[in-house]
Amino acid sequence: MPVTHPVPATHPLDPLSADEIAEAVRILRAERRLAEGRRLMVLTLAEPPRSALPSGPGDGPPPREAFAVVLDNRARTTYEGVVRLDDKRVASWTEVPGAQPAIVPDECFACEAAVHAHPGWQAAMRKRGITDFSLCMVDSWSAGNFGFPGEDGRRLVRTLTWVREHAGDNGYARPVQGVVTVVDLHDMAVVEVEDHGVVPLPPEHARYTPDSVGPLRADLKPLEIHQPEGPSFEIDGWQVRWQKWRFRIGFTPREGLVLYQIHYRDGERERPLFHRASIADMVVPYGDPRPTYFHRNAFDIGEYGIGLLANALERGCDCLGEIRYLDAVVTDSQGEPVILPNAICLHEEDVGILWKHRDFRLRQSEVRRSRRLVVSFIATVGNYEYGFYWYFYQDGSIELQVKLTGIISNGAIAPGESPRWGTVVAPGVYGPIHQHFFCARLDPMLDGPANSVLEINTVADAAGPENPHANAFHAEETLLARESSAARSLALDSARFWKVVNRQSRNRMGQPVGYRLVPGANARPFAAPEASVSRRAGFMAHHVWVTRYDPRERYAAGDYPNQHPGGAGLPAYVLADRSLVDTDVVLWYTFGDHHVVRLEDWPVMPVMSIGFMLRPDGFFDRSPALDVAPPSHANGHGAHCHG
Repeated sequence: MPVTHPVPATHPLDPLSADEIAEAVRILRAERRLAEGRRLMVLTLAEPPRSALPSGPGDGPPPREAFAVVLDNRARTTYEGVVRLDDKRVASWTEVPGAQPAIVPDECFACEAAVHAHPGWQAAMRKRGITDFSLCMVDSWSAGNFGFPGEDGRRLVRTLTWVREHAGDNGYARPVQGVVTVVDLHDMAVVEVEDHGVVPLPPEHARYTPDSVGPLRADLKPLEIHQPEGPSFEIDGWQVRWQKWRFRIGFTPREGLVLYQIHYRDGERERPLFHRASIADMVVPYGDPRPTYFHRNAFDIGEYGIGLLANALERGCDCLGEIRYLDAVVTDSQGEPVILPNAICLHEEDVGILWKHRDFRLRQSEVRRSRRLVVSFIATVGNYEYGFYWYFYQDGSIELQVKLTGIISNGAIAPGESPRWGTVVAPGVYGPIHQHFFCARLDPMLDGPANSVLEINTVADAAGPENPHANAFHAEETLLARESSAARSLALDSARFWKVVNRQSRNRMGQPVGYRLVPGANARPFAAPEASVSRRAGFMAHHVWVTRYDPRERYAAGDYPNQHPGGAGLPAYVLADRSLVDTDVVLWYTFGDHHVVRLEDWPVMPVMSIGFMLRPDGFFDRSPALDVAPPSHANGHGAHCHG
């Protein structure tokens, strides 16, 4: 049976517990009048920097602190505060001029109600034959920053409308084309209703429930996973041990799942690999320039907080096998703790062979099966679902895979229309071309904090006396020595990749120990450099960035991307041009899914996966997977897999 694991906070990096959240809110209400027109937009652990964490048995823990972002709607002002939970006081309180915090779910629900009640929006619906407003879905899209007059100082969203045929219908089947409602969330008031012309509602439903799709497949036999002795991993609070891995799990309202203090046991040594790993930012630029599409450039992490939108995962549906769950705790904007049940799933998977060789002369085979530990969570952001899966392998590799599914953001088109910026997926329904860019923040600590990053390019040797058959090629390493030269992009013509190394720690061949960043599928942005989304999501400009570690530099698009004019985050961090040699560095990897919509993506998109791997490259003296035990039986029929 699946087990939900209630977790108290016992380590400096553990997420805030429900009791700690309640105490932090009590302190804020007492000292900062939280309830008087103010919303609590963020409350999360104020993570201690690496230098403050205990390094030996005699070191005491750092102060336990909560970080808060508070929005004063009356004064239209944003504040950051740090609450000291140990001595129960607000330790700091700072106004952040011009900052717009991420949009929270409470605001979206209130915004939908405000739009429903507005006479101008109601008139636009009636023009289209819609009179039952309760069936209308109003999605709040971040407004971005396009330099439009009159928008400074306002907390804006541009809402789009869809309409259900009945209460249980898939509303995204019927987009209400041409209507954009601009709402100021500060006072929850409609600023403007744009009507760009009536387009007929699409004629077909797009229901996807079992009773809506016709006969279901009946020829699939049961597939069951049994672990009669339970799973091979152990959970102690927020710490996980599996095989030779040890790491901690965290959870933030903005990033969702975070991994800390990742170690691998090598013989008698437990060796540090990464201090922190997360998806720090993402953006979804759309390629249609027309009035109801151009602003669709959602920063789903920085503008909405993907952790707040985590699903309650279900055994046999989202996760399969012997499952352990972790709950997450966040707050609503009034400061009430909200439990997100089963937000994080842990389980094991068989993933084929780990290694094999058959000695055909001796007629002997040795084969090992590969098992991986999966740590995952799934978030729903309006129409889209994003699954984030961290995989740990027995050969010392780590993989991050993002699984994209859900319903494409769409629009209605007139009969006979076929826009150049997308695909018609059903009568009257159009899916615009778009991209999804994710940025992983990886804080390496290979055998200690003194790390560097190498870029490796493969070069074809010139034909000549040393290369008489013109077949030679070799790999060349370049040290990325300063931030100004460490913003890099993929190059297929040189099979480019990157490696984190510790030049003070050597393997048995005398080489620096290292881990290789193995890129997966990727893309480049097609929005022009001067486009608003390109300025605001400057991290898209390069696939790899390397920065000097600074605990304040947490997000690829900056602290407050919502309505920011641009230039924040990585482009600003690297202006310092700090040295990256044998020091604390942070490796940022940007990977993009390029989505030219297909008919097969409708009405619910089959999963598309994208991600990367981190593989040992000279970190171990030989394969760390040699000691994996052989399977005792092949295919369950009693035949040995070795010998």
